[in-house]
Amino acid sequence: MNTRDTKTNDKALFAFLAAKVAIDTMLARLTQLSEDHFDTDPDTISWGDVGDLGRIAEILQRATDAAFSEGEHAE
Repeated sequence: MNTRDTKTNDKALFAFLAAKVAIDTMLARLTQLSEDHFDTDPDTISWGDVGDLGRIAEILQRATDAAFSEGEHAE
């Protein structure tokens, strides 16, 4: 096996795992925030809160479309 290819693969693997850890951390934070109803008080929810949550949903939709080859990423 070529040593150079191993080093390249090791770097790619390290970068992949770092990205995975970052994603896992973001998902855990979003899950906690969702469980806390996105830090909103049901008695004071406004259309601004709806818009904020809608923007987050749009971003997550783009991410899941890319991850699952759906939407604009469908083959």
